[in-house]
Amino acid sequence: MPDILSLALLACLWLAYFLLHSWLASLQLKHWVARQHPELTPWYRLIFNGLALILLSPPVGYMWHLNSAPLWQWHGITAWLAYGLMTLAAFGFIWSLNFYDGSQFLGLRQLRMRIHAVEDQERFHISPLHRYVRHPWYSLGLVLVWTQEMDPARLVSGLAITLYFIFGSFQEEKKLLVYHGEKYREYQKLVPGLIPSPWSHLSREQARSLSDQ
Repeated sequence: MPDILSLALLACLWLAYFLLHSWLASLQLKHWVARQHPELTPWYRLIFNGLALILLSPPVGYMWHLNSAPLWQWHGITAWLAYGLMTLAAFGFIWSLNFYDGSQFLGLRQLRMRIHAVEDQERFHISPLHRYVRHPWYSLGLVLVWTQEMDPARLVSGLAITLYFIFGSFQEEKKLLVYHGEKYREYQKLVPGLIPSPWSHLSREQARSLSDQ
């Protein structure tokens, strides 16, 4: 069983990762790079994604190093429910990729077309999952996190990831308001952020109408 200091170090590693990730994703840094090193702007998204993966190594590696007996395990019907939700979340994530510009997300289109703008180039659109939550990847990520059997290190990591998804969704929305203005503000009023609600979602017609404004 990991001691408190080890778990605190793990929490600090996650905090350092999330702070650095948020700073790298910020519009302020992107604009600074565009002003000071415009030749790097088309590379920015690709470099950002590479760093995001590389910098995950310390917290994830240390989490696995602290692997110990689970605090709880799934049995019987709870195992079926947990693994069923985990599978649905994984398939939901894969299916949602059909509604994103993968080339832009990875940064390949910016590099290929030598795009120097720091703002996202995709127009405002509402995918099927975006009709129910504004941040479906974060929502699916939370399902994947909390359907795991937890040992102390995974629990600390799960709490850290959950807090970051909440914080990160607010940071992301600041940028989306800059990109899309009043249209996105109207969307915020109609659709919840992370947890879907049967009373707050968009029909296909509403989503199409809002996207086409």
